[in-house]
Amino acid sequence: MSKKELYFLRESTTQFICQYDSRFSYCAYIPQDYSEDNKHEYKMAVIVHGSLRNAQEYRDAFIDFAENNKVIILAPLFPGGITEPWESDSYKFVRVNDIEYDEILLAMIREFSEKLGIHIDKFLLHGYSGGGQFVHRFYYLHPDRILGLSIGAPGNVTVLDPSKPWYLGIGNYREKFNRAIPYNIMRQVPILMVVGRDDTEEWMINDKEAPFWNEGFMETGKNRIDRLRTLRKSFEDHDIRVNFREVPDIGHEGLKILPIVKDFFSKVLKNKGY
Repeated sequence: MSKKELYFLRESTTQFICQYDSRFSYCAYIPQDYSEDNKHEYKMAVIVHGSLRNAQEYRDAFIDFAENNKVIILAPLFPGGITEPWESDSYKFVRVNDIEYDEILLAMIREFSEKLGIHIDKFLLHGYSGGGQFVHRFYYLHPDRILGLSIGAPGNVTVLDPSKPWYLGIGNYREKFNRAIPYNIMRQVPILMVVGRDDTEEWMINDKEAPFWNEGFMETGKNRIDRLRTLRKSFEDHDIRVNFREVPDIGHEGLKILPIVKDFFSKVLKNKGY
């Protein structure tokens, strides 16, 4: 690795294009004591932004966690306007038309870990708001890749209901993905669901003009708290254990719930449960 390459791969990195699909990019944080001698000691945490695309802000908010736990932070950027001009939501649904956002994320992880000379089999995964939508749907497809999962305040949810079609439920999961839903693997993943107790606004998550709106989302609750509770019940009905937190005095404020996420991830890394 050249001196210039090393410079741009220290601590808070620049924004890198994903070689797999250059419409997408990512930034990262590498702890200060990372070196060729100890590189295999490091895990990875992937932090998925919401609709505002503040990937670097979330990356920076995890620097203390990265330093204290020997964890590399990777923050993908899924820009708006991918499926049509000005749309902002497609990444939240993981696979839309011919775009496989899950495979794009896995390619980012593979590219960056190969650059560092490490192998990342499983990783911690957190997403808030739109990111919370992405991560729980990603979990349905790739539970074998997730070391610990944090689902923060998603605006709408896909429940484990075989009577409802994909996005609302999992009724046509096998036909869409050519496999059975992997419940046994899903049950092995530690899961946190977290939402602010004051996260009660409804207008943003019930925009019927949004490209991916479906009336069925209304059946899961009127706000993000209700919908996350519905997702929790759906998981628990299938024997998937959930750590559920409603945080007092917090609305829809993703950065304010991060201490709970970091504590959860720390315990996952130490195999101490939660």
